[in-house]
Amino acid sequence: MNRLQELIKCGQSYWLDNLARLKITSGELERMVREEGLRGVTTNPSIFNKAISNSDAYDDQIVKLFKEKRPVKEVYEELAVEDVQNACDIMRPVYDKSDGVDGFVSLEVSPHLANDTGGTMAEARRLFKKVNRENSFIKIPATPEGLPAIEQMLYEGININITLIFSLATYKAVTDAYINALERRVAEGKPVNRIRSVASFFLSRIDTLVDGLLSERAASKIGWDHSFDINDVMGKAAVANAKQAYQAFKRIFSGERWEALAQKDTMVQRPLWASTSTKNPKYSDVRYVDPLIGRNTVTTLPEETIAAFANHGTVAEDSIESDMENVEKDLIYLKLCGVEMVTVSQRLLDDGLKRFKNDFDTLLENLTEKKNRIMQDVIVLKG
Repeated sequence: MNRLQELIKCGQSYWLDNLARLKITSGELERMVREEGLRGVTTNPSIFNKAISNSDAYDDQIVKLFKEKRPVKEVYEELAVEDVQNACDIMRPVYDKSDGVDGFVSLEVSPHLANDTGGTMAEARRLFKKVNRENSFIKIPATPEGLPAIEQMLYEGININITLIFSLATYKAVTDAYINALERRVAEGKPVNRIRSVASFFLSRIDTLVDGLLSERAASKIGWDHSFDINDVMGKAAVANAKQAYQAFKRIFSGERWEALAQKDTMVQRPLWASTSTKNPKYSDVRYVDPLIGRNTVTTLPEETIAAFANHGTVAEDSIESDMENVEKDLIYLKLCGVEMVTVSQRLLDDGLKRFKNDFDTLLENLTEKKNRIMQDVIVLKG
C-alpha cells in the first residue's frame, strides 16, 4: 500500500488540485483512482486556464461554440462543465463506494460574484443543474456576502465547497451556515443524509504573507518583542492555524447542537486543506501534508505535491493532533512579533478574491485569443 492510500486508513481523503481534458481522455484520472486512492478533484479558473491554453484538446469545441455566436463566458462554461461532468463520472464509483462521502468534483461560481449574494445563488443553482451530477460541488468563497448564499444553497440541497477560509472566525461562520441549513431542512421534514459540504482552509498563502511581515519587523526592529528569535516562528503560521481549526472542528461537530442533527444521519462538514504546494524552497515540499493528517479531513494536492508525498512523505496517524502546546506558543509568539492573524486573514481574503478575478479574466482573454489563432490557422491552410 502506498503512502497516498495509507491516508485513507488515517481517515483523510486526498483530492487532486487539477483537472484537464487530457487527464480524463488519456485514462490518467481513472488510473489515479484505481492505483493511487484518489478520492476527488478540485478546480478553479487558473487551473482551467492552464488546461485550455496548454492543450489542443479543446480546440474543436472552442471553434464550434464561437461559430454558434456564444459569448466567451458561455464558451468557458461549456468547456468546464463538460470536463467536470466527465470527471464526476470517473469519480462516481468512489462516491458510491464511500456512501457519498467522497468522489466529488468542484466547479466554481464566477469570482466576480463574490460580493453579490443573489448573483452567487443564481449561478450556483444554474451550474449545479447544468452539471447534473450528484457528486459535484459548487465552490463559493467565504465572503460576508457569500455566507448567506452558502446557507441557502445547502438548504436547497446543493453541495457546496466553501473556499478562501483563512481565519477561525470565518470558519465558525461557515460551520454555522452549514448547521443552520441542516436544521432548517430537519424542521421542514426534509432529508439531510445526502447534504455534503467541505470548508477549505488555504495554507501556503498564509506563510507567504506572514513570513514577509516577520521579515519586515525584523528589518525595522519596530513592533515586535525582541526577546524572541524571529526565525523560530517563520513558516509556522499556516500549520498552527490549521491545527487550531481542526480543534474547533471537533468541538463544533460533537456538541449538543450537532448531536441532535447527527441522529438524523447527517455528515460533518469536513475541513479541507487547500493551497498545499510549498512556495518557499527553503521549506519541505510536504510541509502542508505531513503535519495535517487527521480523521474526517480532506487534503487537496497538486501533482508535484502528490509525487513528493508519495516519494518521501510521512504518514503519521492523527499528526494534526500532535505538538499542540507548541502550536499555541507559535501563535502567541507571532502576536508578540506584531503579526495579527485577524489582519492577515482579511488581507489574504482580499488578495485571494483579486487573484481569482484576474485569473478568470485572463482565462476569458486567452480563450478569445486562442479562437482567433485557430481561425487564422484554418484560413492559412485553406489559402
